[in-house]
Amino acid sequence: MKDHSRQLEFMEIDLTEEPEASAVPVPERSTLPHRQFHSSRAGGSILSSEKRFVEEARQLEEVEGDPAPFVPFMSYWPTYGVMNESQREWYLYWRSEVRQGRFLDTDLSYVFVHTYELINGVGWSDPQAGYDQLKQLWIHYRVQNPQLDTYMQEWLVDYTLVHQLDLPLSEILDISGGYLTAEIQDMEMQRILQNQISDVSLNLLRRYYDYDISLSKFYRDGGQEVLEEIIPKVMALVDSYLLRTRQAGIADQFIQDKLRTTERVLFRKAVYDDTFYGKTVPLSYVPVGENSDFVQLVTRIFRCTENKCRELLGFRGRLRGKTLEPELAGLIERYLDKVYAARQAEAAVKPIIRIDAEKLTSLQQESEYVRQALTIEEDVDSGQEATPLEHQTDIEEEANDIVKFTTELKQDHSLESEADEALFERSEAVATNDTPVRLQWEEAIAGDVDEEWLHLADQLAPKHVLAIHALLGEHPDTELNLVAEQYGTMPALLLDEINDLAMETIGDLLIDSDRIVSEYKNVFEHVMR
Repeated sequence: MKDHSRQLEFMEIDLTEEPEASAVPVPERSTLPHRQFHSSRAGGSILSSEKRFVEEARQLEEVEGDPAPFVPFMSYWPTYGVMNESQREWYLYWRSEVRQGRFLDTDLSYVFVHTYELINGVGWSDPQAGYDQLKQLWIHYRVQNPQLDTYMQEWLVDYTLVHQLDLPLSEILDISGGYLTAEIQDMEMQRILQNQISDVSLNLLRRYYDYDISLSKFYRDGGQEVLEEIIPKVMALVDSYLLRTRQAGIADQFIQDKLRTTERVLFRKAVYDDTFYGKTVPLSYVPVGENSDFVQLVTRIFRCTENKCRELLGFRGRLRGKTLEPELAGLIERYLDKVYAARQAEAAVKPIIRIDAEKLTSLQQESEYVRQALTIEEDVDSGQEATPLEHQTDIEEEANDIVKFTTELKQDHSLESEADEALFERSEAVATNDTPVRLQWEEAIAGDVDEEWLHLADQLAPKHVLAIHALLGEHPDTELNLVAEQYGTMPALLLDEINDLAMETIGDLLIDSDRIVSEYKNVFEHVMR
């Protein structure tokens, strides 16, 4: 058997020798760089990176940064711990500026660190204030950092949910112009349909169309702006029509499915301490997007609207596909005709009359000079230089113009006086009447008036009632101007407000080209004035 044992060998060392001078000395503790806020323990337990970040953020929450030079900072997982001293100085200064509304150019990693602070409840006392700060960060830095959209739109939704803020989620969608998750869009669509359908945006509706509307040449060549403004109003028009004809609006027909509940993971890919608000939040919503009838309806509404807009704007070609029932399609087309006509009228250039005060003063002075020259005594000093005949003739002509202009002003003033007097009488009548101004029909036919007209009457304010009375009068334009002046507004705005209320109640426009639509004149034949 082979012996593998080896004999131990020892070395002798003299411990009394002095160390060589070339050895590296241990530095004093006070000279070592000291980094604050890096405690990895709390109460004897080891902190996670998220908890450690929040602990450091709390300590830095009230720190105001002094002016410091910008230092680049790029990190996949940006926190205070990966910043050097110069980066931290810039961050604190930049954050102080942002809190004052001054958004200095900086690297994306700094933006993320501040975002993580706000997500974890650092830097605000009111949740609404925290939301506003997050939104402003996103808006100001998304142009140079497009990748922010991917994260911020989801984090803002999470923030809104955990703090139960009563805010429209479609606002987040409108900022990015992108897409939120299906359940979030369904939840927002459900809220809008059940509350105020005119708040719906084209961005939100895009998900529910059965084709990509952005591929349309009309959409790309300027139609997008037109459709973004028109589509919400058309949706409200259709909803009003369905309520009037079928006693069931869009929400009544398509928000009847059972609620679906799911769990949403909070603040994905963020440095987030889930001990604050939890790892998930429950979502309850109606899966509107899975309702094929709803998808078909909104798609046909959009197709009908775009085709009519193409016609009005002189755009060649029409979209093909299934259309709406003739009566509903006709209602949409008539509405768009009236909207387009109103815009054309507003766009018409009207002459603007301006009086040059300086020239008027000069003409008055010259007129006075001519008057004095014409009344001068015959024994005027022969040495005095007379006014040249040609110049005097010009002055006399200008003086005649002044007289004519003054006469016209007096005539206009007399008309204004008459208008003011009529306005005063009308205002006095309204002010002294204890009965509220409202649209009323004669007792003989009051019982035969349809409910929708009574509902409209209840919605009209006194200024709207007086405007309708004006349109029923012998001089509608003059009387309408008086009403508008009385309430400090413009006639066109009054009529638009009346039409908006009419759309919500009777489902159609009441006024067209500054007159009551002919088919509804019979309704107002027996209105009390």
